[in-house]
Amino acid sequence: MLTKKTAGAGQGRGLRGLRLLAVPLAALALHAGTGAAVAQSHLDGDAAAGAPASAPAVRIIEGQVREAGPGGTLLYPSVTSCLTVTVRLADGGLVGAHASLFQVPGEYRSDRILGALRDRVGGRGVTAVEVRGAVGAWHPGYFTKAVESYGDGETVPYPTRPDPEGLAVAVADGLGQPRAKVTVTDVPDGDQTVR
Repeated sequence: MLTKKTAGAGQGRGLRGLRLLAVPLAALALHAGTGAAVAQSHLDGDAAAGAPASAPAVRIIEGQVREAGPGGTLLYPSVTSCLTVTVRLADGGLVGAHASLFQVPGEYRSDRILGALRDRVGGRGVTAVEVRGAVGAWHPGYFTKAVESYGDGETVPYPTRPDPEGLAVAVADGLGQPRAKVTVTDVPDGDQTVR
């Protein structure tokens, strides 16, 4: 006797086969930077399947100014003698600057970086400004006259103690923001991730 297959018969094996592919696909997704959850959601057909994967962190090396949209992440790699300045925008975006004691060829000097950051922010609303890094290595004056701009016979100022208040005032002035919006935090060497 012939039996008629009904819709859905045998689909259990096909779905199980797809689920077995989930592990290798998830590994590939992780390797590609998209995450296992996205690969799995495509296999399971849930509502998130059509949602875009989260964007990778925006990397800001010494002397650069860049930004991440709302919900984004900034990565400042290898912050040793540097300061990072992150502006939190009212829309949830982030604009950041990686200020270096000495100019990296082709990038902003310390006395130009706050102006570039201010220009990048433009007229957008600012909720906070976070300064992090080697607070003890920075004289507030480095934001108005870079170390390499001193000529022969001129004395380069150097910090004799950490001056977080002086740095906060210099950053607030350079960005045209109220001092109350600026926080300064001494952070040990390493990468900084800001979300």
